[in-house]
Amino acid sequence: MSEAKLLFEAFKETKYQVSGHGKRNIQVLKSALQNLDSKQESDIYGNGRIIEEFQKKMAEYLGKEKAVFFPSGTMAQQIALRIWCDDKGLKKVAYHPLCHLEIHEEDGLKELHHIQSILLANKDRLIELEDIANMDEEVACILLELPQREIGGQLPDYATIEKISTYCRDQGIRLHLDGARLFEILPYYEKTAAEVCSLFDSVYVSFYKGIGGVAGAILAGDKAFTDKSKIWKRRHGGDLISLYPYIVSANYYFDENEQRMNQFYHDAIELALFFNSCESVSTIPPVPVSNMFHVHFQASLEKVEPILAELYKETSIGLTGYLKEMTQKSCGFEVNVGNQYAILPKEKLKRVFQLLDEKLRKS
Repeated sequence: MSEAKLLFEAFKETKYQVSGHGKRNIQVLKSALQNLDSKQESDIYGNGRIIEEFQKKMAEYLGKEKAVFFPSGTMAQQIALRIWCDDKGLKKVAYHPLCHLEIHEEDGLKELHHIQSILLANKDRLIELEDIANMDEEVACILLELPQREIGGQLPDYATIEKISTYCRDQGIRLHLDGARLFEILPYYEKTAAEVCSLFDSVYVSFYKGIGGVAGAILAGDKAFTDKSKIWKRRHGGDLISLYPYIVSANYYFDENEQRMNQFYHDAIELALFFNSCESVSTIPPVPVSNMFHVHFQASLEKVEPILAELYKETSIGLTGYLKEMTQKSCGFEVNVGNQYAILPKEKLKRVFQLLDEKLRKS
C-alpha cells in the first residue's frame, strides 16, 4: 500500500479530526430532513414554495433584489460571466490566475461560452487596484474571489475592495463576487453579507463548504440579471425535476452554521498557532483571516506522510487525509475549521502537536 493510501486510511480511522463538520455521509441529509413534514411539496423545475422561499431568504440576506438556487457553483459562475459578457457585447473577463474557473473547470468558460480570460496579478498574491487599472485589455466583468483559496484563503483589506468596486462602476465594468466562502470572511471584515455584496453587481455563495450542506449554490443580483440566469440555468440542465434535497440541507445548515462563523474564525487562529509552533511547519497566512488556511511543511512528502500516519494511530486525532507536494523538499494541505474542532479535547490536541514537533525534529 502506498504511503498516501496509508495516510488516508489512518486518517479515516481517527476518532477526531481538526477540520470540517464531520464525515460527509447520508446522515448529513437525514439530519436536515428529520423535522420536516413528509407531505411538504417539493419544487418542480425551479418553481414551488420550498425553492422560492429560500431564494427570497437568501436575496434578503445578501442584500440583492433576487436570488436563484443552482445545483452547483460551477454552473452559476459561468452563467454569471456569460450574462455580463452578453450585456456588453464583449467576451472577455478578468480574474486571478488561480481562479476556480481557470484551474478546476476543464476550461468550461472557454469551451462552452467562448469567453476569453485575462489573468490579473501574480499567482502568489492578491489582486490589487493597480492590476485592474493597468490592464491592457477591455473586459466586460472582473471576478474577485474572497477569500483567495489557492493561496491560503488570503483577503485584501476592505478599503481595497471598495476602491476596486468604485473603479469598476466608473469604468462600466461589472464586478462579480466568487463568494463560495463569503459567510466565513464576515467576522474578519466585521461586515454583514449585504454590506460586502453591495460592492458587487452579482454574487455567488456555496452551501456545502463552510455551511456544510449536501450541495448547491445561490446566484444573486438584480431582477434583470437573475431572470437571464434562470434561462441559462435551463440551458445548462440545472432545472432538475426537483432540487429539494439540496435546498432543504442548504437552509438547515445555513441556520445551524452561519451564526458559528465567528467561532470557526477564532478557532482557526488558535489552530494555526499550534501548527506554527512545530518544527519546519508554517501556515499561510500566518494568522488566518477566515476559518481556512494552508499548512506547509519544509520537508518532503515522503518524509511527512509516514510521520502523520504514525501520529494518527498514536493519538486518534487526524490533521489531514492527504498531502500535496509543493517542491521536492516541501508539501502541504488545506485546513477548514468547522464544528469538529470544538469537540476536540484540548489536552489531547496539545499532545498531538507536541508529538508532531518531536517527530519532525527527529526525522
